This record gives sequence, structure tokens and C-alpha cells, in this order.
Amino acid sequence: MTTVPLEKVRPLGKARLSHTAVFWIGFCAIMALLIVAPLVLPEFWRRFLTEILIWGLLAMSSDLLIGYTGMISFGHSAFFGLGMYGAAGALIAHSPPNLWLALFFGLAGAAGAALFVAFFSTRLRDIYFAITTLIFSQIFYVIIFTWTPVTGGENGLIFSRPHLWLPFLYDARFTSTTMHWFVLAVVAASYLFLRRITQSPFGMVLQSIRENEARTRAIGYAVERYKMVSVMFSGLFAGLAGVLYALQNQFAAPDFVYFLTSGDTVIYNVMGGIGTLVGPIVGAGFFQLVRDLLSRFFGDQFPYLIPLGMIFIVMIIFLPQGLLGFARRWLNK
Repeated sequence: MTTVPLEKVRPLGKARLSHTAVFWIGFCAIMALLIVAPLVLPEFWRRFLTEILIWGLLAMSSDLLIGYTGMISFGHSAFFGLGMYGAAGALIAHSPPNLWLALFFGLAGAAGAALFVAFFSTRLRDIYFAITTLIFSQIFYVIIFTWTPVTGGENGLIFSRPHLWLPFLYDARFTSTTMHWFVLAVVAASYLFLRRITQSPFGMVLQSIRENEARTRAIGYAVERYKMVSVMFSGLFAGLAGVLYALQNQFAAPDFVYFLTSGDTVIYNVMGGIGTLVGPIVGAGFFQLVRDLLSRFFGDQFPYLIPLGMIFIVMIIFLPQGLLGFARRWLNK
């Protein structure tokens, strides 16, 4: 039996420690920039950055399924929309509007929808799972669009924004700056939670399902249960993104429940980098920024979605691992 000298083992521990240190240094630096950003940005770009964080949270929730479990979902528009409508209903029904009730009902609506969808769809695989989630999202869209007395139908719901209320600590109206900080805190906490999930034994099983579902089942894992929990976690954070979007814009509309929102979410993942959590946030920011710039440049005289689609095709061909994957390769070189 061969032995490894102790002096050759110690550097591995140092390398792991340095990797963790680099992550936290980078995380704190990015957080510091995002905290300071609303203090120096104009009003439009301040709100724009906040919305990027919200769309990034939606994309990150989808990445738990696409990147880590290997299941492409076109149903995230339903979770996002039900989170939005759950928050809107709570804010309209309760006077004065309460932030935490909005969060609770929004998350409850998204979680209930995720459980319903997961129960039926996780029995299927590959394209059949994707089609099933698409069908369920369209069912929820039709219900919301036609149930006018409750959802407002085509016009949606408009409501007053609640105060930012922290028990015994803070109670004041939201401003664009405090809204940005609130969204940033929620997105950062969600990222750390999802990162912990993906690095846990549960996350390892999800990645095993992605790589070889049959072998994972043969080992003895209850694959359907793991997939159901994955869909529920994913839908819960998608609903949280919907709640934040409702608070930011003070309205809920059926357009956000339409399957195009799910399609955009998949695009965010592909553009940023699947299976990274951070990549989808980068992809959401890149997509929103390019779309805004192209719409300003071309105006209404030219369909700006055509050049946007061409950019997406070029990225798929030349940057198959997304922007984050390209950055990693460049840094390694």
C-alpha cells in the first residue's frame, strides 16, 4: 500500500480555502456595487437594474430545473404569474396593504401551482415533460384571462404599494432606492439558498438524475420524489420573482402568465450559462439591455426582435456555454 506525504496533501486544503475566499470576496464586491448603484444611477436605470435582478431571480429558479435536474420547463410563467396575482390579491383585499401578507399569498399561490404541476409532469421525461409544463401554463393563463371578476381579465389588477415594514425597526414608503435594496436583499438570499441546495447531497442527486436517470433509480433513489421537490423549489422562487415584480410595478397582468415569459426565461439561461445560477442572472441582464438598446435604435420602423434573434443564434453557435462559460475560459487562458 502506498502512502502520500503529508506535505503534498496540505496544499489541497489551502486551495479549497482560497476558492471559498475568492467566492466570498467576489460576492461581497458585487453586492457592494449593487448597493451603491441606485445612489448614482438616474431614475430610469435604477428601475431598470432592479427589474434585471427580478428577471434574474426568475431565470435562476428555472436553472435549478434546466441546469441541475436536466428538465426543461415552459411552465415558469404560471409560477411567476400566480406569485404576482397572489400578492396583488392580498394587497387589494387587506387595508392597509401589508408587505408580508403579499409575500405569503404570492408564495402560497406559486407553491400550490408548482405542487399541482409537479404531481403530473414529473412522471414524464425530456420533451414530454416540457410539453406538459407548457400545457399547464396555458391552462393557468386561460383561467386568469377569463376570470374577470377576480383577476381583472385582460386589464389585470392595479393596487397600492405597501410600506417597507420591518417589525420594531423600520416603517416607511418604498422609494425606488429602497425598493432596489429590498429586491437585492431577496435575490442575494435566494441565490445563497439555491447555491447551498445545489451543493448539498440533495443537489448531487439532482445532478445524478440529469446525467443518468435510469442509473440513479437503479441505485435506489426515489427519482420522482426528487424531481417533484426540485419543481416545487423552482416554482417557489419563480413565484417570489413574481411577487417582487408586482411590488415594483404595482400591477399584475395576464401577459406575464403567457408562455412567452417561460420562453424568455429559457433564453436567459442559455445566454448566461446553464447550470451556474449566476449565469442566468447575467443572461437576463444582457437580454434586457440588448432588447432595450435595439428598441431605441430601430424604434417602431423595424422589428427589433429580428436582430435580437440573430444575436441569440450567434451566441448558441459560438458561445454554447453562455457568457459565463466564455468568461471562465478566457480567465483560464
